[in-house]
Amino acid sequence: MAAALVLACAAPALAACDRKPAERSAAPAPAPPTVEPRLAPVRTTGRGPEPPESGVWLGAWVKPDWHTASGRAAALDAFNREAGGRLAVAHMFHEWPEEFPGPTEYAFQSMGKLQMISWSGTDTRSIVSGIYDPLIRQRAEEIKSFGVPLLLRWRWEMDRPNLAASMHSPEDYVAAWKHLRAIFTEVGATNAAWVWCPHVEGFVEDEREAERYYPGDEQVDWLCADVYPGPEFASFSSQMDHFMAFAQQRPRPVIIGEFGVTADGRPGQRADWLREVGPYLKRHPQIKGAVYFAAKQTAKPLYDSTFAADPESATVFRQLATDSYFAHPPPDLTASTAAPRPLAR
Repeated sequence: MAAALVLACAAPALAACDRKPAERSAAPAPAPPTVEPRLAPVRTTGRGPEPPESGVWLGAWVKPDWHTASGRAAALDAFNREAGGRLAVAHMFHEWPEEFPGPTEYAFQSMGKLQMISWSGTDTRSIVSGIYDPLIRQRAEEIKSFGVPLLLRWRWEMDRPNLAASMHSPEDYVAAWKHLRAIFTEVGATNAAWVWCPHVEGFVEDEREAERYYPGDEQVDWLCADVYPGPEFASFSSQMDHFMAFAQQRPRPVIIGEFGVTADGRPGQRADWLREVGPYLKRHPQIKGAVYFAAKQTAKPLYDSTFAADPESATVFRQLATDSYFAHPPPDLTASTAAPRPLAR
């Protein structure tokens, strides 16, 4: 079975989840289901950016040398230039109490990037109690004032066993999600699309029961999964098939919230894993976005998903990023003053 644990961020100041999938057990993973691609149209509930009719928005989170707005912008810019200069999505992590959008989001906006903001959670029952309503309302108002369409990925990988104490249960998580979204609706923060993002292992491992955390089609704008090969280099397709069997039954676009090669592997193994990503995404036109996680962690757990010491993988990623199918430009990022569209709560 795939490992249940993904290590959490060591320090809130990093706000960027310097972690990787843990070691897998020796038990074999279940065989992936046979998945027919969803060819029917997909759309959001009316929030945030509508997906491209064809093609994929490709992007990245890049660990900076300095965790400042200018440091993050410089890191993304350097990674983008190495990848051919056509990445559309900038990714940023925020802890639960942090204020955002802030200087980093405005820096990414000045670069013309569609943004995905990953907002860490807190105790789900406390959220539902209303104790955090002023904080939630402030976030919603600031996102509304930001004005441009963005992707909001609240409490990603909620199915991880090490989050059980704060998630409590799938029912508690869903109740918290609905409470948050209702406040955003009241405020009129129509520019934020809600991204539901378990770890792909939550679908590979039956006991994780990630599907039970799903709030429902009317509550979700984008489906999402995080995918890593692990030290055994489970293939991208064999893992994603488990998730896509769930996703293809729903009329929502899909984004790969995080993917990356964190283990060393045999010579060429990292590049081979990456080579599978592009063809798989093309086979599944429901997938409209994919965001690479590029970081070198120098304290335990040690890993390196960058390409600094792996020119073969760098070439593969550049080929992916410059393929016209994956170089789709971002949507119109002009701040809107139009009347809000009708929304699902």
